[in-house]
Amino acid sequence: MYASIGGFRRPSTPRTSRLTVRLAVLASTVALSAAGLAVAATPSSAAVCNGYVGLTFDDGPTGSTSALLSVLRANGVRATMFNVGQNVQSNPSAARAQVDAGMWVANHSWNHAHMTSMSQSQMQSDLSQTNSAIQSATGVRPQLFRPPYGETNSTLQSVASSLGLRQVIWDVDSQDWNGASVSQIVSNASRLQAGQVILMHDGIQNTRDAIPQIMANLTSRNLCPGMISPSTGRAVAPDGTPPPTTPPPTGTPTTPPPSGGCTATATTPNVWGDRYNTSVTVQGAGNWTVVVALTPPQRVSTTWNGSPSWDSTGYVMTVRSNGSGNTFGFTTMMNGNSGARPQIRSCTTG
Repeated sequence: MYASIGGFRRPSTPRTSRLTVRLAVLASTVALSAAGLAVAATPSSAAVCNGYVGLTFDDGPTGSTSALLSVLRANGVRATMFNVGQNVQSNPSAARAQVDAGMWVANHSWNHAHMTSMSQSQMQSDLSQTNSAIQSATGVRPQLFRPPYGETNSTLQSVASSLGLRQVIWDVDSQDWNGASVSQIVSNASRLQAGQVILMHDGIQNTRDAIPQIMANLTSRNLCPGMISPSTGRAVAPDGTPPPTTPPPTGTPTTPPPSGGCTATATTPNVWGDRYNTSVTVQGAGNWTVVVALTPPQRVSTTWNGSPSWDSTGYVMTVRSNGSGNTFGFTTMMNGNSGARPQIRSCTTG
């Protein structure tokens, strides 16, 4: 977001050659994309969310993108990555690793120029070229745009809008580009309020080191990392809906069939940034069959204490008792839909 000064950026100096991404990051990001889902989120991400904030990282991908993604995953964080087009073109696997790690990718111009000095046609070409590079590398078409240096005008906003891009600046500046210490970055981030967005940067060690403390502070205030709405530019729940005014119910009991049978009750004892566990307790039968429905695009990744099978859609699971008792469970990957929970469709004996 800022021009080079002592290795970082300030708002007035043109972007330097440090935009060139070292190809050495290729091997590490490929490994991360393959192993990303195996990284467990920490309990800090399981807090009740009374509001959401947008954590954003500019200027990627860089040679440190792999390290940044590892820290974000380890802390159960999903963030928005405002990528520079030529960096993506130089290192598409790093951009793909961002998406594979559950991040949102967005447009931060082609080469971090001062876009307000461009003609309208130059703006159009710059943003279109960046969109194409990001979509080619990740399969995702950006919906958000952050102008370099935060410099914008009505022409640039109009061009961005014509390309389906919502302009997003920031509410809180972490000052990581300005050599801020870890404690200063954490202190700046502590000013975040629900719906607000913070500016941070890919490639800065102090920023990576600050993330666990930033998350601890957010969790203590019942704030969670969210996505940035393309409609409003504000932080919302990862599936695009605002936070609930009251926590959702934790159980979805079924009604026993008229002729008798069993009752199954589902609870979600563990919720992380990208997945959650469901525990189902069956009453009234020792030999049972329970049908559970998921909401797309959520998917079950692991089951225990039951014998599961699936219908042709992959979203309806039938679990039969296997002698392991009357409680079974499964882990569901949210895949961008954090609000939905499995529904018990039926519980029958036999």
